Amino acid sequence: MDAHCPVARSLACVGDRWSMLILRDIQRGMTRFDQLGANLGVAPNILSGRLASLTAEGLLEKRQYSERPPRHEYVLTDAGRDFIPILTAIAGWGYKHRGQGPIARLVDEATGEPVQPLVIDGANGAPIGTRPLRLVQPD
Repeated sequence: MDAHCPVARSLACVGDRWSMLILRDIQRGMTRFDQLGANLGVAPNILSGRLASLTAEGLLEKRQYSERPPRHEYVLTDAGRDFIPILTAIAGWGYKHRGQGPIARLVDEATGEPVQPLVIDGANGAPIGTRPLRLVQPD
């Protein structure tokens, strides 16, 4: 059953904390291994594994920026950029339900206004979570 589930398939790619935090930081401009490691405080072997996995899954592209010594940076692919709204929705949920005490907040760079994420059904504009939905299995 899970083989057909888009949630299960997606979590297989990005379902751990480090993968999501790596995508968050790369979107914020931290594209190099040392930047990511310093900001996240993650062990180098874990960071290396997650970067390899995210690259293999097509969310990141590894680009060489120095030949001597060889150095690489990681950039979001189209699939990686498409995941950023998911992270923004998670951040909105976290602000609402885990926002006790000091917490960072997403703001629009142009206006300075807080971002209020909302996931909607693109077909009719209705907010997801306001009506029952069901998963239809393939034939």
